[in-house]
Amino acid sequence: MTSAQLINQTSGVCEWYTPQPIIEAARKAMGGIDLDPASSKAANERVRAVRFFDQFNDGLLKWWSTGEAASRVFMNHPFGRKRNAAWINKLLMEVENGRVRQACCITYASTSERWFAPLLRRVQCFLTPRTNYVMPDGSIKKGVQKGSVVTYFGNDPDNFAAAFADLGVVKLAWSYTSVT
Repeated sequence: MTSAQLINQTSGVCEWYTPQPIIEAARKAMGGIDLDPASSKAANERVRAVRFFDQFNDGLLKWWSTGEAASRVFMNHPFGRKRNAAWINKLLMEVENGRVRQACCITYASTSERWFAPLLRRVQCFLTPRTNYVMPDGSIKKGVQKGSVVTYFGNDPDNFAAAFADLGVVKLAWSYTSVT
């Protein structure tokens, strides 16, 4: 398989942590992080979410808010051909049902993929340079094959833009035309 084909494959490695400047920008944009729905104990030491779901408490099967308050979510889900759509659909459902007030979701900038299309309608920061993720041992994963983007869900796009301004190109306005 070529490198381009591998982008949509599951490597089996789920522990690719988000670099700290991106997490801090998300925290600033949302005023905190209540939930990381696709995490681990080690990953949450970086994210510092109030709550997190791991592989034993599958975030795809749970509601993301507790009590009366909707959550501020940071999501770096396990990327992969079969997982991307499930995680993005779950995020969309939680937002649409009002259980998530704000969210920042980091994904590959897979603009030609069907699962990515709903994200294009949202405020986004296309990260530059290419994001090199952090491995569990603290090393940096070099040679990532595709650029990354953080998509914002919420009512304060200007705050998101300010928080992410130094990390890439922020797209605030959007329009959508279906191509059939």
